[in-house]
Amino acid sequence: MLLIAGLGNPGPQYARNRHNVGFMAADAIARRHSFSGFSKKFRGEIAEGTLAGEKALIIKPMTFMNLSGDSVGEAMRFYKLSPADIIVIHDELDLAPGKLKLKLGGGNGGHNGLKSIDAHCGKDYRRLRIGIGHPGHKDRVNPHVLGDFAKADAEWLEPLLDAIADNAELIAKGDDAGFLNKIALATGAAEPKQAKPEKPAKAGAGGKPAATAKSHIRQAHNSAQPKKLPTSGPMADMLKKLFGNKDE
Repeated sequence: MLLIAGLGNPGPQYARNRHNVGFMAADAIARRHSFSGFSKKFRGEIAEGTLAGEKALIIKPMTFMNLSGDSVGEAMRFYKLSPADIIVIHDELDLAPGKLKLKLGGGNGGHNGLKSIDAHCGKDYRRLRIGIGHPGHKDRVNPHVLGDFAKADAEWLEPLLDAIADNAELIAKGDDAGFLNKIALATGAAEPKQAKPEKPAKAGAGGKPAATAKSHIRQAHNSAQPKKLPTSGPMADMLKKLFGNKDE
C-alpha cells in the first residue's frame, strides 16, 4: 500500500499558507481520483482510494507541522509499511515557486515536518518538494512560509496542483522521471503566452511616422522657397536704396 502524506498546519487560518501546499496537493489528489472523504485517524485526517490499481492512503497530519511524524509514523506502523512505501509532499524554500523535485531520501533542509518524520519513520522515503521560493533573508523565512500565497501565485499554483493530481498514478508506479516530465509539460503549456507587440510605423524625422514626417518636410521646404521680389513701385524703390541695383 502507498501512504501519501501531505504536510501542513490544521485550521482555516493556515489553509492558504505556503507552508500548507502539501495539504493542498493531498486534497487535489483525493478529489481527482475519487478517494473517500477524509476521516479522523492516526492523529490526522485520512482518505482511502486506489492509484494505478493499488490501494493508497492519503494522510494529512493534524498535529501541526513540527509533529508531523507522530501522525505519519503511527499510520506506517499500523499498516506495517516501510519508509519506501511513503511519499511526503511538502513546501521547499530552496526551490523557485512552482518547481518540483522528487527524490528518495536526502536531508531535511531545516524543514521541521521532515525532521519529525525522519525521527519516526527513518529517512528512506520519497519526498515531493514543491517550491515556494526563498524570501531572501533568514529573518523573513517564518513570515514567508506562514504567509498566504499571493493572488498572482494562482497562475502557477492551480495548474501545478492539477498536474500533480492528474499524474499521481505515475508516482504510485514508481515512475518518478515520467511524473516530473508530465508535470513539466503540463505546467509549461499553462504558462501565459505573451502577445507579440505590434510593429510600429517606420519613423521619419523627429520620430514622426514616415507619412506625417514627409508632409511636414514638404511643408517646410515649400515655406523656405524665396518669394519673388517686386520690381516696381514704392517697395522696389526702397529695396534699391537699401541693397542697390543688381543690374549695376
